[in-house]
Amino acid sequence: MKKIPNKRKVVVVTGASAGVGRATVRRFAQEGTSVGLIARGIDGLEGARKDVEAAGGHALVCPCDVADAQALEQAAERIEQSLGPIDIWINAAFAGVLSPFAEMSLEDFERVTRVTYLGQVHGTFAALRRMMPRNRGSIVLVGSALAYRGIPLQSAYCGAKHAIQGFHDSVRSELIHAGSKVRMSMVQLPGINTPQFDWIRTSMPMRPKPASPPYQPEIAAEAIHFASTSGRKEVRLGWPTLQAIWGDRLASPLMDRYLARTAIDGQQTDQPVSPDRKDNLYEPVKGDHGAHGSFGEKARKSSSQLWITKNRLPLAIGGGIMALAAAVAGLWRPR
Repeated sequence: MKKIPNKRKVVVVTGASAGVGRATVRRFAQEGTSVGLIARGIDGLEGARKDVEAAGGHALVCPCDVADAQALEQAAERIEQSLGPIDIWINAAFAGVLSPFAEMSLEDFERVTRVTYLGQVHGTFAALRRMMPRNRGSIVLVGSALAYRGIPLQSAYCGAKHAIQGFHDSVRSELIHAGSKVRMSMVQLPGINTPQFDWIRTSMPMRPKPASPPYQPEIAAEAIHFASTSGRKEVRLGWPTLQAIWGDRLASPLMDRYLARTAIDGQQTDQPVSPDRKDNLYEPVKGDHGAHGSFGEKARKSSSQLWITKNRLPLAIGGGIMALAAAVAGLWRPR
C-alpha cells in the first residue's frame, strides 16, 4: 500500500460514519488532518471520506466492528501504513438498547457491552501499542453523564459507560507511573442530537428521544477536539452533565426516585414505533445518516459551560486580578 506523504496530524476516529464520530471527523478535517475512519457502515464512511477530502485532508476508510479486537488492530496497522504514525485516537463508537433490563435478552446486553465498553478497550490497546514506543500521542475516551449516573431503560449502556470511567482511571495512572508522554482524556457528554434515536434497538412502544433537550453534535466534537489537545484528564460538556454528576453525588437515592417517575416517559416521544423500524445493534442501517438526528429544533447550538471549561485559566487569572483590585481599592478608601 502506497503511503501518503503527510506532515500533519494523523487522527483515528471510531464510530466515524455518523453522529458524534462524524462531527468529530469534520472538526479535525478543518485542520487538513489525515483521518482514519473506522465504523461498520460503508455508506456513512464514504460520506465521511468526502467530508475530509473536501476540507483538504486525506482519509482512509476502514470498515470494522470495534467489538472485534483483531479487526481493529488490523485497521490501525493499515492506517499507519497509509497515513503515517497515529497522533490522536478517538473512541466514539457505541451501541445501545432502550428497554427494561428484565425484558432484555442477555445476548443484546452483551452486544452493547462489547461495542460500547470493549470497543473503547480494543481501540485504546491498539493505540497504546503504537504510541508508547514513540512516547507520544493522545487517546480520547468518549463517555457520558451516564458514566456517573445510571438511568432507567439504559442499563447496558450505563453499565458500559461506568466501566469506561474505571478503565480510564486505571490506565491513565499506569501511564503516569511509567513516565509516559502519551495522554489519555475522557469526555463526558450530555444528550446529543444524533441519528442514534432513529436506530437504537428498543422494546418500548413509543419512539426514543433524548431525555432532555440535546446539544448539536458539533458541540460534542469541539469538546472532543479540546480534550485531545489540552491534556485534561476529563472534559465535561454542558450544564446537564454537571447536574447529573453532582445530583448523584449529593442525593443519589432521591435521584433514583426522581428518575423512576420521569425518565421512562421522558425517553419516548408520543409517536409509536414503526413496525418496519430498523436498528443498528448487530448490522449497520444502510445509507449515509450524517451527524444530526431528528431533534434539531430543540437542540442547543452552543455551550457556555464548555466555553468556561476551555477558558478556566484566563478566567481564574482575571478573577484574581479583580479580587486584588477590589482589595486594593478597599485599602485606599478615604476615611
